[in-house]
Amino acid sequence: MTVANVLLSGIVGSTAYGLAHEGSDVDRLGLFAAATERLHGLHPPKESHVSTAPDRTLHEAAKWCRLALGGNPTATELVWLPDELYEVRTALGDELIGIRTSFLCAKRVRDAYLGYATQQFRRLESRGDGSFSADTRGRTAKHARHLKRLCHQGLELYTTGRLTLRVENPQEYHEFGERVATDPTAALPLLRFYENAFGEARAALPERPDETAVEAWLRRVRAHFYAPGAQAA
Repeated sequence: MTVANVLLSGIVGSTAYGLAHEGSDVDRLGLFAAATERLHGLHPPKESHVSTAPDRTLHEAAKWCRLALGGNPTATELVWLPDELYEVRTALGDELIGIRTSFLCAKRVRDAYLGYATQQFRRLESRGDGSFSADTRGRTAKHARHLKRLCHQGLELYTTGRLTLRVENPQEYHEFGERVATDPTAALPLLRFYENAFGEARAALPERPDETAVEAWLRRVRAHFYAPGAQAA
């Protein structure tokens, strides 16, 4: 997959969380800028490009901004990666990292992270009593690990305004995943704990994101790529 004008891209997912194991896929996420003149034509460019082997997702800058403003955990992690995990980092990408807190607001972070965690739990519930294939057991353990991670990272972001992607104790997450793979209901107490923790915590985030700063960055992107031949820049 060849996409022009990639502004920021890096390795995300289990590798970034410190939860990867032998055989884990390496997931990449990034954003690109469509040539500005193409946005005004009859057929606008694709907003996302997704490939497998390798697993890579690239969102157009405006789409990524909308996802991040909505609190989407997957989009959000792109601007909180450790430096060594970035593979493409342009000046405009650096600017985006510099305004990463502008995308955050308390309600959207709480709803998105708890919402994703709840989705993971529903998947676990649908798996039954643990009497399933080794492949399904592995997926169940993975969903359980991500449920725990989403809860922990979401609460950190909600209460501190910062996001640490690498978990402190990977073994604890793997053990939790194995327990839940045997009995999916074992995930419910953790989910309830974090629901209560969000309810009782004092948010460090504003009520609304700073869309003015986001809009200003996006306009700089559009101005930068507003020229004939910009697609090849």
